Amino acid sequence: MWEPKQPMDNASAPPPLDPGAEDAIRKDGSDTDPSTAPDLEKRVDQDAPPEKRLQEIQQHTSHLAPPPPPNGGYGWVCTICVALINAHTWGINASYGVFLAHYLSTDTYPGATYLQYAFVGGLSISCALLVSPIATLSTRHFGTHVTLSIGTALQAAGMIGASFATTIWHLFLSQGLASGIGMGFLFVASVGIPPQWFTTKRSLANGIGASGSGFGGLLYSLAAGAMIRTIGIAWCFRVLGLLALGVNAVCICLIRDRNKIIGSRHAAFDMKLFKRPEYLLLNGYGFFSMLGYIALVYSLADYGRHVGLNPSQTAVISALFNLGQGLGRPPTGYFSDSIGRINMAGMTTLLSALLTFVVWILARNYGVLIFYSLIGGTVAGTFWATIGPVAVEVVGLQDLPSALNLEWLVVVLPCTFSEPIALEIVDSTGGYLGAQLFIGVMYTAAALCVLVLRGWKVGEIKETARLKHDQPDGGVEHGFESIDEAGRVAGRHGMWKHCWEWRRV
Repeated sequence: MWEPKQPMDNASAPPPLDPGAEDAIRKDGSDTDPSTAPDLEKRVDQDAPPEKRLQEIQQHTSHLAPPPPPNGGYGWVCTICVALINAHTWGINASYGVFLAHYLSTDTYPGATYLQYAFVGGLSISCALLVSPIATLSTRHFGTHVTLSIGTALQAAGMIGASFATTIWHLFLSQGLASGIGMGFLFVASVGIPPQWFTTKRSLANGIGASGSGFGGLLYSLAAGAMIRTIGIAWCFRVLGLLALGVNAVCICLIRDRNKIIGSRHAAFDMKLFKRPEYLLLNGYGFFSMLGYIALVYSLADYGRHVGLNPSQTAVISALFNLGQGLGRPPTGYFSDSIGRINMAGMTTLLSALLTFVVWILARNYGVLIFYSLIGGTVAGTFWATIGPVAVEVVGLQDLPSALNLEWLVVVLPCTFSEPIALEIVDSTGGYLGAQLFIGVMYTAAALCVLVLRGWKVGEIKETARLKHDQPDGGVEHGFESIDEAGRVAGRHGMWKHCWEWRRV
């Protein structure tokens, strides 16, 4: 915001406009041509006192030049709220591995098959992602708090409804459909909030928020296993539903977004993003990561049962895996800010693939599985800790809601079919080796997508720096609308050349 200087000789003269304000006006919508730019002085009451005219000028231009994020402050409260919401959505959902092991060992719902049980877990996640356009529109029209409230009510209703299920299709409707849709509303409305509050600490805040799902998975994997053994599966569902309802309601009261301040564009389907090769690489990173991650999360407890562990030990394995996620995501975010967000995403995804090939395949006893669960968990869910900050690097902060909205739709298919694919491989081969190889290969493919993506980013940074150095007046060559656009295009041409070049991106 500029500080106008009052004229000394004419108190009634309007305060002069700052050149930065004029530039901001030209960025508004279609008013890019100076000949068609709106005359700001015509919008202002010329008969009003200078102070009043200044207020009107600020009202017309403040939304065009939003203030920088506070990089802390109340943003930490919002980050903790997002972590708690993740703990009571994705964290509770992560305990489905314990439920799955119980279903498969006790034949809880007579006549249900392996694949049907696997689809319940996949359905909850796919529904959460499929409703992202509706949740995004709800956020745009009704606000963050209303969207979060809808999600809280649906999730609690689904969990409590599952306690009355007597057949597998009841479970599809409750634990799968209703609970999944509720998670989607909660997730979409909250996931973009931490990046809005931070600049240099953005990845750290995003990692802390994402860690909630890991710590929630730790808590509720152990709690679900204990409750199923003591009070039964029906009351286990009811307790989880009531806990989620209470905690999420408190978070809704405390959380605040900055959508209006930064001018977020909550477009449900901004399809032009798919014309950007770099965004397609981001989609590939999510697609392959989820094919590996979902199968790993849901299969680990059943793998423990497969190698001879008892139900208590399989619950501990699942809990420690989630503990690893909770411990690993904040450092992932913290070091992302220093070594580069895209770099961190690629390295941790590749490490997850290596741990799958080197450790999990060889794990045949309780001790090695504990080691793998704890260490592998720190990097297995890297996608959820890095997708927000990496998406900002690819599309920018204003288009982040649209980019994430489409990303959730892209990963619906892998989230739905990942575990059924893994269990089908197990059923057809009689062992877990094929499923383990499948998971490792998917993580490797995701890491390759990130490698090429970082090549694009390095090229974009180099070209943007060159243009700013060669044309300090801000002019753009080759007919591009902006220097940023010219940098994006140049990055696409050199993504293969620059992908091995080290740089903090």
